[in-house]
Amino acid sequence: MNSSDLFQNPLRRWGKHRNGKRPTVLVKELRERDRRRMLRHFLELEDSDRLLRFGSVLPDEQVTSYVNGIDFSRDMVFGVYNRVFRLVAVGHLAFAPRDESSTVTDKERVAEFGVSVSRSARGLGVGSRLFERAAIHCRNNDVDTLYMHCLSSNKTMMHIAKKAGMEIHRDYGEADAYLKLLPADPTSMLQEALHEQFAVLDYTYKANKRIAVKWLGRLIGRK
Repeated sequence: MNSSDLFQNPLRRWGKHRNGKRPTVLVKELRERDRRRMLRHFLELEDSDRLLRFGSVLPDEQVTSYVNGIDFSRDMVFGVYNRVFRLVAVGHLAFAPRDESSTVTDKERVAEFGVSVSRSARGLGVGSRLFERAAIHCRNNDVDTLYMHCLSSNKTMMHIAKKAGMEIHRDYGEADAYLKLLPADPTSMLQEALHEQFAVLDYTYKANKRIAVKWLGRLIGRK
């Protein structure tokens, strides 16, 4: 088998279990070193997916500007890597000061969540897992209100919002939803720490495996 064959089958790319069960979805915090893969993920989104993610079909230049403008010191970005170390989903948790006229929360900050999932990873609960990770991070950082803004036609986001019990407001084809979060407790703190630890271990394993596959491919090519 050629080393590039691993990238041809969507089920193989994601690593679906042989017994047909959904694979475990591990969500990792993304950093500056992941920016290049984030850009690749967003640029590969089809026009219909860009419309759902950004509210309009952004051209490549604006997508690139969006990715390059993400401030990792302020916002939180989460991602899911498949078995061949390809970023297949990104969740962006952006923080902003509370509107002084807000009656929803009295905390200093609120958060807004946006998510995109590659076609090869859909139907596996990836978007919901990203949302859960974002929500628990908010809880543990004294943010009790999590917002989502999207087109009303975005069935995936609407499903995530309804599943989470978010209050949804629709207006002129768009929808705003918000979820009130419980305060942090020892369980939520431990849960977030363990999720990140497992995801880092998985990330390291996949990164090393990817390096080994590349090295093997070059070695075979020399023969």
